[in-house]
Amino acid sequence: MGMTMTQKILAKHAGLASVSAGQLIEGRLDLVLGNDITTPVAITEFDKAGLTQVFDKEKIAIVLDHYTPCKDIKAAQLCAAARSFAQRFSITHFYDVGQMGVEHALIPEKGLAAPGEAIIGADSHTCTYGALGAFSTGVGSTDMAAGMATGLSWFKVPSAIKVTLTGKLRPYVSGKDVILHLIGTIGVDGALYKSLEFTGDGVAELEMDDRFTICNMAIEAGAKNGIFPVDGRTRAYLDGRVARPWEAVEADPDAEYDSEVVINLSELEPTVALPHLPSNTRPVSAVAGTPIQQVVIGSCTNGRLKDLREAAAILKGKTVASGVRCIVIPATQAIYLQAMEEGLIQTFIEAGAAVSTPTCGPCLGGHMGVLADGERAIATTNRNFVGRMGPVSSEIILASPAVAAASAITGSVTDPCSFS
Repeated sequence: MGMTMTQKILAKHAGLASVSAGQLIEGRLDLVLGNDITTPVAITEFDKAGLTQVFDKEKIAIVLDHYTPCKDIKAAQLCAAARSFAQRFSITHFYDVGQMGVEHALIPEKGLAAPGEAIIGADSHTCTYGALGAFSTGVGSTDMAAGMATGLSWFKVPSAIKVTLTGKLRPYVSGKDVILHLIGTIGVDGALYKSLEFTGDGVAELEMDDRFTICNMAIEAGAKNGIFPVDGRTRAYLDGRVARPWEAVEADPDAEYDSEVVINLSELEPTVALPHLPSNTRPVSAVAGTPIQQVVIGSCTNGRLKDLREAAAILKGKTVASGVRCIVIPATQAIYLQAMEEGLIQTFIEAGAAVSTPTCGPCLGGHMGVLADGERAIATTNRNFVGRMGPVSSEIILASPAVAAASAITGSVTDPCSFS
């Protein structure tokens, strides 16, 4: 029996000719990632185990992004611990305030992920890098500690769901709508410990930023990872970013899948996920008019340049509704600079939005946009669980940048098509 893309990558990193679903393996790692919340826990486990060296200072990345710039004393202490560890072992890829970005936008931007690589990160949205044809998945801080010391991790080889994309995207429909539709179709546990493997003619319709968004939220369907095939768009993105050799993989014609989901991109509408699960999806037209108090455009899901361009195109010459707070967070310093050069930041400020330095901030209810009792936000983030962005009485509606921007103007959930 043939192998899927994920199985081929895991087989290579385990030094095996082939692997099959359910098999336990130990695999070599190309990158181990942590942030300001998870790295300090990993450091504690690292020291507790008596470990005294890292396997490769070039293959560890620590990004201070969740509570930074530090919101309080506890956050500052966490960052100080990560800084000290990075200095102790001369970690090459350490990103602090001023150089950092939201980790899952920063890692690809810096060329730290490439096709065919195996990557773990102590953050559940590490699955983002599957957009580049890599196997990447989230792990616990203990696994991060072991990975930093040994360069190895154990995996249970996942089975796979084949997601076949056909057709072409309609105006104001993006990768966020694709993944919300998929999660709404299969549920938050529909891909539990499986690989979501995307294929079909429709893949060519998706820009890299769309693919990052889709793989980023694979975990919201319970998936171990999401992965796209490598094509011309992928190679163009990698050009000038990744100088080291890499090898793309393709699924075998006789690869085995647990099931197949076919999505006709031509039929998709702008989509939102209502509280309190990413699977509680509706076409935006079905819930238009639902009042909101806050809009968040950013996060590791939708803070990239394409996202900011889409939001700015709608906000250009318009004003955020009275009583609505609109917060825009470019995902990295490079994205921020490019958005400035293109006039996007000016558009946001003139519309009445607040523009933040790169941070995860409001996505996890950390800072820069925590909700009050009974408030509702529409956000381009990835989770809308109870209490995620504030008190348990607050609510989050997940949406694309286009829907979020349109809603900021009207003060209620709005179809961006109404601005065309």
